[in-house]
Amino acid sequence: MLQIGIEYDGVVLDLQTASAMGVSGKEILFDNSPQALSIIRHSCAHLMAQAIKALYPEAKFFVGPVVDEGFYYDFEVGSKISEEDLPKIEEKMKELAKKGAEITKYSLPRDEVIVKFQNDDLKLAVISRIDSPTLSIYQQGDFQDLCRGPHLPNTKLLTAFKLTKIAGAYLGGDEKAKMLTRIYGIAFADKEALKTYLFQLEEAKKRDHRKLGTEMKLFGFDDEVGAGLPIWYPKGARLRRNIENLITQSQIIRHYEPVRGPEILKSDAWKISGHYANYGENMYFTTIDESEYGIKPMNCVGHIKVYQSAIRSYRELPLRFYEYGVVHRHEKSGVLHGLLRVREFTQDDAHIFCTPSQIKQEVVSVVQFAQSIMQTFGFSYEMEISTKPQKAIGDEEIWEISTLALKEALQECGIDYQIDEGGGAFYGPKIDIKITDAIGRKWQCGTIQIDMNLPQRFQLEYVDEDNEAKQPVMIHRALLGSFERFIAILIEHFGGELPLFIAPTQVILIPISAEQYAYADALRNKMLRFGAYCEILDKNETLNKRIRTAEKQRVPLIVVLGEKEVQNQTLSVRDRHQKQQYEQSEEEFLKTLENKMKEVSF
Repeated sequence: MLQIGIEYDGVVLDLQTASAMGVSGKEILFDNSPQALSIIRHSCAHLMAQAIKALYPEAKFFVGPVVDEGFYYDFEVGSKISEEDLPKIEEKMKELAKKGAEITKYSLPRDEVIVKFQNDDLKLAVISRIDSPTLSIYQQGDFQDLCRGPHLPNTKLLTAFKLTKIAGAYLGGDEKAKMLTRIYGIAFADKEALKTYLFQLEEAKKRDHRKLGTEMKLFGFDDEVGAGLPIWYPKGARLRRNIENLITQSQIIRHYEPVRGPEILKSDAWKISGHYANYGENMYFTTIDESEYGIKPMNCVGHIKVYQSAIRSYRELPLRFYEYGVVHRHEKSGVLHGLLRVREFTQDDAHIFCTPSQIKQEVVSVVQFAQSIMQTFGFSYEMEISTKPQKAIGDEEIWEISTLALKEALQECGIDYQIDEGGGAFYGPKIDIKITDAIGRKWQCGTIQIDMNLPQRFQLEYVDEDNEAKQPVMIHRALLGSFERFIAILIEHFGGELPLFIAPTQVILIPISAEQYAYADALRNKMLRFGAYCEILDKNETLNKRIRTAEKQRVPLIVVLGEKEVQNQTLSVRDRHQKQQYEQSEEEFLKTLENKMKEVSF
């Protein structure tokens, strides 16, 4: 198999760069490994730009990076480009790739590069963001662009690609700057992998939580309210409540205590915590009585204040506080996406205060809790340890102790894990829980974070067995991540066919005529008493239309009530999950439903 690069000191290099540097490393072959795809997709971004330049000679280009969903290029053209133009650009890409062009790299002093691109404001904007005396340029045929690489040796290797969407993007992500055109694409080493991905993409469109959420009347957004601020309708609120109830019961049996912190705190508290300096750009601030306040982006400071409300003894530890805390974060409008990326969301948050010797067992317990949740919903999952980032607080020794504790906990649970170097929170290392849904997509979900820094900053103490003051360790824990994001993932994972135990409506009763309304109402009340939510569709519509309405809402059980059913108290049941119709006595139906509602726990 063709070699296209090397991995050297954790960095992917193409063969040209490796040769120029005189280094060797692990071979990267032309396949669908993550390292190979980073090279393939980087080159495909340049192929797309070359095609755009051929079709629109006035085009100017900003940046074209590889991202999780493939690659994109931001550019500016004189004419409007729409979704309908993508096939034309793609066809040009195929033509250029088939012809083939060697991809070469050369470098120039910064001053020469500025002169070379002096009439291109976008290129000058790119140069202004690069702090280097020498800049590299990649060229293929008549197209060239500033780039660090890595790239393939020749464009003819690009045979499996697809342009996926077009969008607007602010220059450099600055909402005050001008708007550019952004085209996204995907590329693989072979056509079979591309075919699999495109099937997944089509399936994802069908499962899009924004589309299904609207059809199922779960949630919505309103421009008068503001972008990124979801509004939960009754059905969506019931769905949230069902998940909250399950999580609450699971936390109670694990000895967590409910607490609640304020949603707005003086900036002095955020300065002590380090959020003001390290996370301030993601926060909202206001002034009250000439004092600055910050709307909380996290719940940790409020829980610290609960801890500080009393003198703590080692006999009390571990203390486990939980809160379904509403938080706000300043997300740019361009990254907002349904419930997956919002400005207001609710974390299933908890903070554990423990002694250093209790860290490992507490993390093991949290990991097992997370495993139980993921298994209940049928998610496969993996865990990753993220280490100290460049922008961090605390002593190196504290980071080492905390990171080791996470590794030992995962090892005790028998879980293989990856390391994300530099991916930790600014106050401590963490375990990230990544789940894989029904169509193979990976999602960042819960997190477990060790924190010895905030206890130190807030001077938290407990009295040990020798009557001496000691500093506790703080463990941050969110297993779902946020209810908004987790519900979006659940909707897409199940394609809207939510499990009965969390469905916003478990049963819809459809009386054929007014004579069955009284029986339907009595039956509904029996279900409500044991926690199953039931609706009655008694609109003045045909039976078939009401059945179609119920099916569109994806309710697990639909029960049609006619004269015979009322007389015999035998129910005609349409079971969506089992994809079958059957009859049950009222008593048997209610008993089965009640058992199904109670049998699930985390």
